[in-house]
Parts: sequence; C-alpha cells; structure tokens
Amino acid sequence: MTTVKTLLGLPGLRLRPLAGADLLDRPVTRIYVTELPDPGRYLSAGELVLSGLLWWRRPGDAEPFVAALARAGAAALAASGADSGGIPAEVVEACERHRIPLLEVPTDLSFSVITEQVVLALAAASESARKRLQAAADAPVETLLESASAELGLPCWVLSGLGRVVAGAAPLPVPAPDVVRRYAAKESGSLTVVPVEGRHAVPWLIAVGGPLSTAQAELAEELSGLVGVTRARMADPEPDLPGEARVVALRTEGSDESRDVLRELLPDGLLLKSTGDTSFAATTSSPSPAELSTVEPLVRASRILCGVSDPAPREEARDVAGYALAVAARRTGRVVVVPAGEVDAHELLLAGAPDGLRAALRRRVLGPLLEYDAEQHTDLVHTVRVFLECSGSPTRAAKALHVHVNTLRYRIGRAGELLGADLTEFTDQLDVYLALRAGDQAG
Repeated sequence: MTTVKTLLGLPGLRLRPLAGADLLDRPVTRIYVTELPDPGRYLSAGELVLSGLLWWRRPGDAEPFVAALARAGAAALAASGADSGGIPAEVVEACERHRIPLLEVPTDLSFSVITEQVVLALAAASESARKRLQAAADAPVETLLESASAELGLPCWVLSGLGRVVAGAAPLPVPAPDVVRRYAAKESGSLTVVPVEGRHAVPWLIAVGGPLSTAQAELAEELSGLVGVTRARMADPEPDLPGEARVVALRTEGSDESRDVLRELLPDGLLLKSTGDTSFAATTSSPSPAELSTVEPLVRASRILCGVSDPAPREEARDVAGYALAVAARRTGRVVVVPAGEVDAHELLLAGAPDGLRAALRRRVLGPLLEYDAEQHTDLVHTVRVFLECSGSPTRAAKALHVHVNTLRYRIGRAGELLGADLTEFTDQLDVYLALRAGDQAG
C-alpha cells in the first residue's frame, strides 16, 4: 500500500511536509492535478492532489479549496509556491484545520516528474500487494480478508447471497441483506461490491468499505478469485443429527439450483435427495423466508418454494415436507415457505393427491351442485362453503353472507337435496368440505 509517507521517501521528489505530520499514514490511490478553485466534483477518496496554487488570488481562497479536498477524502495536497511567492500561510492553516496533509513541492520540480514517479510507485505497490495476497491463497477466508484489508487500507467482508456475513474482521456498517439487494438491483451504495468468482447458484460477494481506485479494484478482483477457490475447496459438513429431525424440501422452479440453494441455506443440513429442481435435507434449524427472498433475484429460478416438516423420524418428516412443498406450489408469490405445522391436516392430505384425483373428487361429490349453479345462475357452492367454514352454524353463516337465517337454512337444505347428503352430519360435512378444498388452486 502506498501512503503519503511513501511519497516523502521517493528519491528526487524532495517533498516537505508543512501540515498534517500525524496523518502521513493515509493511503494514496491515485494522483490528480488541478487549478480549479473548487475541484470537489472531480475528486475521489485517497487522491494526492497536485496544484500550482493558481486558484489562490486573494485571502479567503484557501478555505473552499481545502474544504473540498476534505469532503472528498483526499489523501494529501502537494502544492508548489513557484507562482505565488511560496505557500501562503492561510493554505497551511486551512490544511491544518481540515486535517489535510500538505506537502511542499520544490519550485524547480516539474509536475510531470512528480506524476511519473507517483504512478510508478502506485503500480509497484499494486504488484507487491497482489503478490502478498497470492501468498495467502491457501489460507482461510478470514485470513485472506485480513490481508486484503491491510493492502487496500479499507475493511472487507464476504457476504452470502442469502444476506449473511460469511467473514469479516469488523461489524458491517449496513445490514447484509441491504447490501445484497442493492447489488441485485444494480444500485450504488457506500460499499463497493465485487462478486466472488465461481459457479455456485448462490453467489458470494466481497464488500469493501469505500470506493476503489483502479489499482484497488484490480486487487479486489484478485481477492475475488482467491475467495472463489477457497470456497470451491470447502468440504461439505458431516452433521450429527438426532433421530428425529426437521426435513426441508426446496424447489427452484425452472432451474436445477435447488441443491446449491438448500446447501447454502442449511449449512448444518444433511442432503437426503436431489432431483435437479427439488431437493430434501434434514436439519435441526429452520429455513429463513427472509433469506430466500434476499437471494431470489440472484438465481435463475422463476420461484423458490419450500416445505418444512416438524421434527420427526426421517422418512416421516420427508413425506410431510413433500406435502408441505405441494401446498407451497399451489400458493402465489415468488418465494413461498410453508411450515407443515401451520397447515391444516386436510390441506396436507389434499396436497399429496394428484391433480386428476382432486378434480375427480370434486366432480363426484359436488357435480350436481355445480351443474345447478351453472343452470340457475346461483352460488350454492359458495353458500355451502361458508356454512361449513362457520362450523355448520346457520346463525354465523347467515351473518357472514348477509342473509336471513331462514334463507340460509333453505339454501343449505336445497344444497343437501342436490348432493344427496345431510349437511348437518359430520361425515357428510367432511366429504363435501374436502371436495370444496380439492378445487382450490391456492391453499
């Protein structure tokens, strides 16, 4: 890493510090020459600003110039007093006030010489940094990040596409899911984000705590490759699960990414089965709908569906997770997570029935009622459903339908005649309600 102090040691430049002697460890990322009175819009953090002070014409001109450097995060100001009779005292004072290191350039030194030597120093430092980073290629991700942070002069983190922090030496200044969402939406933010190289369905991202110069960006790309290699070498865990564990069934509609997504989602999970778009894993943890929503824009799948069993013997849990996944498939949304414990028993049972069987059940039980409604332009099917969902209470159903209770009783009686069923009897109610739910496209 090239610092302001590094530049003071370059042979032939003879730079002399006039202010900010305690700030010479600041990293320098590039050099920028300007004579604008307010160069703020053109500056970037970490730049060495080189100026002949042609903008200084009268007292008071130093404040806006130096303030602009401070706002932009400039590393230092290297100034020549060849055309101003030396460095004005107010420039020195402004640099002290805004904590900008001020380096005096000898009046006989060409700016082209300074630019050439600084550029060469930055290039040499970049190559050295790359070699030092490569020397840590076999180290864990945490060690790679420590080395990269030292070379870049900025904190670094590795994030999972699920919105988790994989590694990082310092607390992330913004929530990880927000960083991932901004990256997916191609929005800029306070962090620079670089994707980790690799072919995993769920990408990892490198977040760097600030804007990068060209040399820093190249180093971040090098880090991306090294972290990608490290990730590829990671062995799958061998979890020691109890006899009764939760099973998660995950489907990536329209893609074969389910295995990768499930393994990233459940790092402690044991993969049980994978058939491309659908995978099953046993685990002691619960999948996070928020994490799946975070990663969804980054995968090819049109939807991510997930069914989750309660802890149970493995084969039983896998069957239940599969039924919960079938319930999820009948619901709307790009990400749908259905815990089996939150689904009614009849819904789980129907979820396991093929579509043809569901349609046949609906026609066999409700056929006469459906035909009557179609011919008479009535809606007795809806009346029956509301009645059953009100636990067979005529009073509650009449109130829900905004009709008189006697009207409700007449309609239920007529529906019972058409169906050949007694809608006040539990077993008949159960058959009819299952047939009604069999026609649902959404749970």
